[in-house]
Amino acid sequence: MTTHETELKALMLAALDGDAAAHRALLGQLSGRLRAYYKARLAMMGRAAVEAEDLVQEALLAVHSKRHTYDPAEPLTPWVHAIARYKLIDFLRRTRTSRADVPIEEADAIMAQDDHVGAESSYDVRKLMERLPKNMRCSIEAVKLDGLSIAQAAVRCGLSEPGVKVNIHRGLKALTTLIQQEKQT
Repeated sequence: MTTHETELKALMLAALDGDAAAHRALLGQLSGRLRAYYKARLAMMGRAAVEAEDLVQEALLAVHSKRHTYDPAEPLTPWVHAIARYKLIDFLRRTRTSRADVPIEEADAIMAQDDHVGAESSYDVRKLMERLPKNMRCSIEAVKLDGLSIAQAAVRCGLSEPGVKVNIHRGLKALTTLIQQEKQT
């Protein structure tokens, strides 16, 4: 864990325990990082940097109002960046911005890999997978994430091969439903 992550997480944990000064310090530190994140993303899309301020406020409000959903056993920054990313997507939808509006010379920068996407995606998948029944989760992890064969997954999960196949099929459908529900919130 980085020093930055450790410091932010300590502030979040103290804030969750009712420390108002830690909560203010957390929001203060997050505001600078969120402002830089939004300004960079908006600039790549040819948008004004002043629009970042509204996004910073929306993200900080979401962090504040959703803080009870934060799992202290998990890293804080992927949780915050997931909120920030969703707020940016919502903003772009509201303002009807698309990648077609970006100047062609900046298209490569827009399409470049976001440095937080891997951490956010891993965090999101873990959280969604935890909501699946044990056998579904085991089957999907074994075959889809760990690359085992159906037979190997059956041994690992203590299921029959057809049971693994059914669990994967139903589990992926359940994950699709969960993802759609997450997008609506």
